[in-house]
Amino acid sequence: MTCGIVYAPSYLTHEQSSSHPERRERLSYTLDQLEEEGIFDLPQIRLLTPKPAMRDDVLLVHTKEYLHFLEEASVNGAIIDADTYVPKGLIHDALLAAGGAITGADAVLNQEVRNSFVLSRPPGHHAGRSHGAGFCYLNNVAIMVRYLQRRGLRRIMVLDWDAHHGNGTEEIFYDDPSVLFCSVHQYPFYPGSGRFEDIGIGDGKGYNINLPIPAGSSDKVYRYLLEEIILPLADEYMPDAIAISAGQDNHFTDPLTGLALTAQGYARLMQEMCILADSICYGRIIAVLEGGYSVEGGLPYTNLGLIAAMAGLDISAIREPEIYREVLEKAVSDEAFPIVIKMVTDLKKKLADHWYFIRQYNFR
Repeated sequence: MTCGIVYAPSYLTHEQSSSHPERRERLSYTLDQLEEEGIFDLPQIRLLTPKPAMRDDVLLVHTKEYLHFLEEASVNGAIIDADTYVPKGLIHDALLAAGGAITGADAVLNQEVRNSFVLSRPPGHHAGRSHGAGFCYLNNVAIMVRYLQRRGLRRIMVLDWDAHHGNGTEEIFYDDPSVLFCSVHQYPFYPGSGRFEDIGIGDGKGYNINLPIPAGSSDKVYRYLLEEIILPLADEYMPDAIAISAGQDNHFTDPLTGLALTAQGYARLMQEMCILADSICYGRIIAVLEGGYSVEGGLPYTNLGLIAAMAGLDISAIREPEIYREVLEKAVSDEAFPIVIKMVTDLKKKLADHWYFIRQYNFR
């Protein structure tokens, strides 16, 4: 099984400030770890060079007015919100990130690789049709989804496991049944959206799935959500491809969040998604890096675990250094799991009219 890694040195150039959480070290530490493990020398790995997205690709998702704003703001700089500045030259970096997602998608569709992981910056899932936010400018995954559909795929599943709700992606596809959006995120938390009651509107009703979880949620919680909701959803929906907004800020060492997923937990999640994709959509998974701000204790090991799983490698030894064990023990909450069980029960009642796998168990 060949995994394509989409990367270019230009992904290290974007920077709002040297102290901003979304800084180049997010990738540089990961690259060091991958090189140390010899990942790039393996026959199961193929390095893919991204090309910038075209304006027409971006306009499949974003408005002309917003794209024009980014182009103009990139000349002298601008401010979108308190966390999101537009540095000079931003539009080049944003287009290359979106283009990286397209590059990964093309490689999968052209059967050059089984799946792909896009190690790009800046991230994108908070960017809506006409605005940026939360470190995001262009919605890389949404642009890639529309590109896939333009190439002939009909149904796409988007799994967003970033610790923050993918509100931009939700907005873009909220009324669209051709995209099944499923977001697992800490709640309540930034950006404040992502209630389980929000299931879409119009023809898209039932195709927007939010899985809000409390701080302290561990590998056990994610495994439960995978088995109870995510895998059955995908089995019934039968997407032509699966896009993953792969945020690693739900790792237990992340400084901005309060979740407790481990590198091994990430690797197991991706392994299960790959098994699923092999059975329903020819293995087509395109994962795109979103958040994740633990540059030393988290990202190098979570990204390694995801890539190992996507390449079909042994993931049993994936773990953080032993020095982080005490941090993990403090991060896990015993109170989280019962809260999640209740949320899933309530969500199933909300979705019962839309999904057979729920109706068959008489959730009404």
